[in-house]
Amino acid sequence: MSFRADQLPLAITMGEPAGIGPEMIARIWHKRSELDLPPFVYVGTTEALLGYDNSLEIQPVDDPTRLMECNESKLPVIDVATTAPIVPGTLDSANGRAVIKSIDTAVGLALDGLVSGLVTAPIHKAGLYSVGFDAPGHTEYLARLCGLPDDQSVMMLSTTGLRVVPVTAHVPFKDVARVLTADKIIHAGMVTAHDLHSRFGIDRPKLAVAGLNPHAGEDGTIGMEEATHIQPAVWALKDHGIDITGPLPADTLFHAEAREHYDAVLCMYHDQALIPLKTLDFWGGVNITLGLPIIRTSPDHGTALSLAGKGTCRLDSMIAAIRTAGKMAGNARSMDLIEAGNG
Repeated sequence: MSFRADQLPLAITMGEPAGIGPEMIARIWHKRSELDLPPFVYVGTTEALLGYDNSLEIQPVDDPTRLMECNESKLPVIDVATTAPIVPGTLDSANGRAVIKSIDTAVGLALDGLVSGLVTAPIHKAGLYSVGFDAPGHTEYLARLCGLPDDQSVMMLSTTGLRVVPVTAHVPFKDVARVLTADKIIHAGMVTAHDLHSRFGIDRPKLAVAGLNPHAGEDGTIGMEEATHIQPAVWALKDHGIDITGPLPADTLFHAEAREHYDAVLCMYHDQALIPLKTLDFWGGVNITLGLPIIRTSPDHGTALSLAGKGTCRLDSMIAAIRTAGKMAGNARSMDLIEAGNG
């Protein structure tokens, strides 16, 4: 039996082949029915899959335009050959180009409408720099592939009951106040509100904004960034019709009662966003890229080289990433139908 005609598969990239990415995909494939997961195709080296599970039934996909004809009882694979032998847990930069090609191929499939979105397994950036990878991270690289500037994409982390958006992400804490601008906050708010509506099916998203300083600056006595950067951005976002409140003290934003009053929080720096989310759900968080013409999610963890090949890594976050991408794709289809009906 082939894929359902109304449900394009997701593309899942292999990530770092010596890490836990291919292993997770192989293990999840066996559980796909009991987990009720959307269909997916693996974009990466067959060697890594079969090296973990040589009993895995795969079907090579030579022509992605015929992807929907694949037999759903076998894992469809768009093979991306690696250069060096794959040894679980041992990074080999010679395979970096294959990692990049896996991402490039999956994004191309999504842009061509051949898959409904992509789920990216973790990459090891240090292993990619030697082969010319010069993007700050996965998120920015995806923006480039979509023909957009690096800062167009917005990172959102999500779990049941909480979504957080770090306005500044991988910035040393000592530089956050210097890097933070009203324009960055406005951009993050606009993109977040738009995608919560179009891809999460939320009619009028409610956003909260965390302050940068303790007590949200306490009227300027513990810092002025709230007055000079954050409040003007909030006013601008309100002028754009966005339902938003803040800046609010970060230490009162994340308890259960507070979380009932917003759909996402704009946080000013990485740990302000990630600590509450990982405290709430350490294993099941999902990294979601907003602001792109394609859907992309990923597990909220790294390559875990020390666990590769042992069959002991947890699957929670990758399963959640697949489910989230599937739901986002379904919501996007529904929104397209609604807009077509109103056209």
